[in-house]
Amino acid sequence: MNLDDKKKMIRFMFPVSIILLFCIMLLSSTFGTANIAFTETLSVILSKIPFLNNFISISEIPKNHILIISKIRLPRIFLSALIGMGLSIVGASFQAIFKNPMADPYILGISSGAALGAALGFVFKLESSFLGSASITITAFIGSILTTVVVYTIAKVRNKIPTNTLLLAGISVSFLLSSLISVIMVFNRNEVEKIVFWTMGSVSAANYNEIILLLCFLCVGILIIIALSKDLNIILTGDDTAKSLGVEVDKVKKVILVVSSMIVAACVSVSGIIGFVGLIIPHVVRILLGPDNKILLPFSLVFGAAFMVISDTLARTIAAPAEIPVGAITALFGAPYFIYLLIKSKKKVM
Repeated sequence: MNLDDKKKMIRFMFPVSIILLFCIMLLSSTFGTANIAFTETLSVILSKIPFLNNFISISEIPKNHILIISKIRLPRIFLSALIGMGLSIVGASFQAIFKNPMADPYILGISSGAALGAALGFVFKLESSFLGSASITITAFIGSILTTVVVYTIAKVRNKIPTNTLLLAGISVSFLLSSLISVIMVFNRNEVEKIVFWTMGSVSAANYNEIILLLCFLCVGILIIIALSKDLNIILTGDDTAKSLGVEVDKVKKVILVVSSMIVAACVSVSGIIGFVGLIIPHVVRILLGPDNKILLPFSLVFGAAFMVISDTLARTIAAPAEIPVGAITALFGAPYFIYLLIKSKKKVM
């Protein structure tokens, strides 16, 4: 297959993959503890779409079914898809700027900062305040941002942020914050279950306010990252080569790091820590379609969304009526793949 044929195939595959994503989301909305027919689910969804709602009647559908679909299942599906998009595109961009296949969205310790913020929120019982559960989202977001600032400050050398120093700073701060969380749990045993469950990741409390908030961060962040896809391709050839070709390497890295950190902070604050999505999805896309970030980044968005929707569907159905944290499901897929990457890299060294 020549280059032109490959480009034509990829142009065809992208809209097809989006259609498949919507099909996955639609099918996901039919699964759950409550036994709701596919036709009822489809009718409720279509009734929410402008113009189409004039031709769809849901008067014969039980009200509790309508509430389950519109207030519980659909928010979870939309939030899962957005989180999958955010973590996947950040993982792909981090792997490009760090030139490290093991890089993931949490490599800078952002997740530990969010976990500490959430832990403090539970300890001070902020969920009982007038903000309710949103207070934990806010404290987690603040924890993420403060951690990002601390890591950048530690790693910054004049106006540059050396990659190795940034990684070491992220790892060090992450360990420090994790130890603080452990200490907090020892002295606040009544809140241990809430803290542990939050760190395992879940979208069970999804609502449309969180979806709108996350969508705002993602729209801006994704557009910026994709706009820099050409520069990321050049950076992959080496910083010196990229500079000789006119790319402002340090500036591009700073923009990617800041934007990606904001995306990750927003994702983690509404869902907890959901691991391995940003690690395995870019790798899968890279294996299927190649390393070109102009292709890798958009397809990572779609694949990441599909992966998260499928994972959350499994999380809320395979142990029904109980629910498994979605972070545990993604880890079941991601951990074996991570081990595979380690073995593969070891063979290259040997």
